[in-house]
Amino acid sequence: MFSDKDIQQIQNKGITIDQVNAQISRLKDGMSFSDLVSAATIDKGIERYDADGTEEMIALYEAKQQELSIVKFVPASGAATRMFKFLFQFLNAFDPNKTTLKNYIESNNDGLIATFSENLENFPFYNEVVGQIKNTYPKYDEFSEGERLALFVRTMLDENGLNYSFLPKGLLPFHRYSDKTVTAFQEHLFESTLYASSKEKANLHFTVSEKHHPFFAKELDEVKPFLENKTSTKFNVSYSYQNEATETVALTLKDQVFRNEDGSILFRPAGHGALLENLNVLDYDLIFIKNIDNIVVADKNIEVSNYKKLLAGVLLEAQQKVFSFLRQLDEGGLTEADYKLMAVFLRYRLNTIIPVDFDAYDEEKKTAYLKERFDRPMRVCGMVKNQGEPGGGPFWVKDKHGKISLQIVEFAQINFGKQNQQEIVYKATHFNPTDLVCGVRNYKGEKYDLSKYVDPEAAFITTKTRNGVDIQALELPGLWNGSMAYWNSIFVEVPVETFNPVKTVNDLLKPVHQVS
Repeated sequence: MFSDKDIQQIQNKGITIDQVNAQISRLKDGMSFSDLVSAATIDKGIERYDADGTEEMIALYEAKQQELSIVKFVPASGAATRMFKFLFQFLNAFDPNKTTLKNYIESNNDGLIATFSENLENFPFYNEVVGQIKNTYPKYDEFSEGERLALFVRTMLDENGLNYSFLPKGLLPFHRYSDKTVTAFQEHLFESTLYASSKEKANLHFTVSEKHHPFFAKELDEVKPFLENKTSTKFNVSYSYQNEATETVALTLKDQVFRNEDGSILFRPAGHGALLENLNVLDYDLIFIKNIDNIVVADKNIEVSNYKKLLAGVLLEAQQKVFSFLRQLDEGGLTEADYKLMAVFLRYRLNTIIPVDFDAYDEEKKTAYLKERFDRPMRVCGMVKNQGEPGGGPFWVKDKHGKISLQIVEFAQINFGKQNQQEIVYKATHFNPTDLVCGVRNYKGEKYDLSKYVDPEAAFITTKTRNGVDIQALELPGLWNGSMAYWNSIFVEVPVETFNPVKTVNDLLKPVHQVS
């Protein structure tokens, strides 16, 4: 039961009581796990292009690029806190007055701190942090190794220092060139000129948190003139926040609504699936999607970006065929051979399992079926070979109606308690690096309403901690998982070199994040 105060709070967020009750029911009932049929592999759900085929698709995209409206969509609201988790643990546990850094590392078997301390000067922020320290501690170089490291980390993270733990990943120093240090945000601007620009203009849309928006705007003002001059490209940058109405309630482990200390209901951001609303307002021919932390230094980026053109070329080629089929279906007068050709394309190019009795359908039913299957948003997703990275992957999945489709499935959606599901996961050859290009307009140039192609059953339930209390949290169907469940999907193998996320600060030491 909700009090009048609760009802007011719920309505102020733009949520209805029915929606909240549905969320509570979902949490109490438990999540629906995906029913994996098999892993998607090469030629069984994943396409592979040789050098000639890759060049052909790149050429197709480049030939049409200047005619297209293009935007690069970058989820960038995440705080950098998790990047520094092991550094926070170090600050809490290490006392330079009681032990040496060497003894601390050995006694705790702390390889992360060992790597961090041994490579300190290779981090892009090294000079900034040391410069800040020496303003206050001129004799910093005379301190013990442990004292220097603890002070370095504290200066990086503390609110009274550089406050990196407050910043989003996109605004941290990511790469150091000979003359300057640049953020991931700036690198994404540069990258857009390599494959996501048209007519000397690059459109980018960043989803950010409201508190960080002014910092992104300030960074853009500082780097835009230099970048526009360097790349001969004008940048059109827009931002959006995660809509409060997409936030969800949480329950205690006893299925009670979790409340804040003041008695108000706790509403939490509902994961990246909430960004479907942000994506849905963008009306362009092509939308590239890439996470903020998956970015490399400029000289390595030029080669990596060719694979974005490959994905775009694959999408354009398939889209042209689909649009042609839809026009034919509108005009009518199709032969049996025409229907068969379309069914084959649907099965082998768009990975759709055709009903076994399709051939027995009459003309009207065949036309209606093909129209419904073709007339959907389309995505082409890069897939990289499995290297043991955490995260979702491409699988053939059966829904509650017995229909099988190709999906990206997160580990949280898989019931590892079932041996057959475990075995399918262990046989998977590829995983999802969140690298995709989307077509969101139909063959008449009209924008799709993306909210109509979501599988609501693909919501997640995760266990989180709030003020020391375990809670059950509900996340909306993931943006590239359940939120795109009913899109037409093509998965394409891309090199593992295209996937270079920064999950911990030590990832910035990898060669792709270091200027050679």
